[in-house]
Amino acid sequence: MKSSRFVERESMTWEDVGTAVEELAGQIEAAQFTPDAVLALARGGLPAGGALAYALGVKNMATLNVEFYTGVDERLEEPLILPPVPDLTLLRMERLLVVDDVADTGRTLALARDFCAEHVGDVRTAVLYEKPQSVVRADFVWRRTDRWINFPWSTPAAVTAE
Repeated sequence: MKSSRFVERESMTWEDVGTAVEELAGQIEAAQFTPDAVLALARGGLPAGGALAYALGVKNMATLNVEFYTGVDERLEEPLILPPVPDLTLLRMERLLVVDDVADTGRTLALARDFCAEHVGDVRTAVLYEKPQSVVRADFVWRRTDRWINFPWSTPAAVTAE
């Protein structure tokens, strides 16, 4: 495994998030896809999912907690959906947009997309970043990179009680 000190990084700012959401919303509207609901993948997809829901005027939102990464370039064997699973009535919508921050291996996005496709007629995916090795090609992508991304919500050190 690579040491996190030597991994090439790309830094995303909050201003970049605003630009990314605006451009992704434009892509989604240009594709004439009008989601009935947005499903944000926790944790990284929460900021983008919420912002995209606002930008698209979508009020139905849910989250799906998928565990895969345990550190920089460190992950479990397979991604796991963690409870609570969203109310399946939300997933019985006609059109659902699944949002995450990055499709790195793409396995988290594939798991969520395939899980939702069992209940929803049209599932599309949107990510801020997509990496070349991703097994999924997201429907809507802001940027493609092979670098590790420092997101504004995950870069600061965690607050801990001492």
